[in-house]
Amino acid sequence: MSRLSEVGNFVPLKHSAWRLKSPSSTPTAFHYIMIDNLRLEQIVREAGHMALGSWPGDGHAVDTWEKNPGDPVSAADLAVDNFLQRELGALLPAAGWLSEETADNERRLDKGLCWVVDPIDGTRDFIRGRKGWAVSVALVSNGRPLLGTLVAPARNEMWSAVAGKGAWRNGERLKASTRTEFAGARVPAASLMKEDQILTMVDQPNSIALRIAMVGADEADLVATLRWGWEWDVAASCLIAREAGAAVSDAFGNPLNYNKRDPREFGLLVSSPAIHADAVKHLAARAEALAPKG
Repeated sequence: MSRLSEVGNFVPLKHSAWRLKSPSSTPTAFHYIMIDNLRLEQIVREAGHMALGSWPGDGHAVDTWEKNPGDPVSAADLAVDNFLQRELGALLPAAGWLSEETADNERRLDKGLCWVVDPIDGTRDFIRGRKGWAVSVALVSNGRPLLGTLVAPARNEMWSAVAGKGAWRNGERLKASTRTEFAGARVPAASLMKEDQILTMVDQPNSIALRIAMVGADEADLVATLRWGWEWDVAASCLIAREAGAAVSDAFGNPLNYNKRDPREFGLLVSSPAIHADAVKHLAARAEALAPKG
């Protein structure tokens, strides 16, 4: 039996489609979007199977190269990207497309809906045969994620969230960390800077999406970055964490927006709600020093 066939349900549903309330450009109006959730689940699972079929951790060989120095990519990234673009485009033709492995087309900016995809988040772990990678898919409407899905087949995990309805892993509802003290907070990290050594390190998958999801699963209390990051890395997992009850923001405590002309954000902070303000304060001097000026 394959790993993914052992994983629980995508989300516990009684119906074959989600009727999603999507904010329109006017503050009191909403659009309703019908999504065939069973087909979406099938697409994401199949993408995971496709990636797993090239994963060196199962003894497969995969072609790899660097897009830029220190930025690896594999043939599996491109194959999964092509598959998802075709199948998700057929599922919801009205949506635009933003992916790490596809040349950006600004026509997405004219769409109220946009798929935001990282075909393999955590490519370094993937090509090294480690388990810390995932396929990440989010559907964004007017700057906010409506649906978020992560499949981590090497870990036997399927994560999902629907805006306003909750988040799940393998069919079990998630409840985020409720830690109230910043000191001692669990952070996925391989090492800590001197000023961060009041925190507690836990296992760090290469995938930032999986690290964020760990806060939603109460397996970490805090994930923070102080660098430019891409929307496709975090769109799905930030919805999962938020719907599980976590606080989600940029490094300065501001809300995140998606499907922007420049699909980047400086810094990320996902934590239990009670320590979020302390985390912003703890990072403030470094965030101010590192953030782009002007």
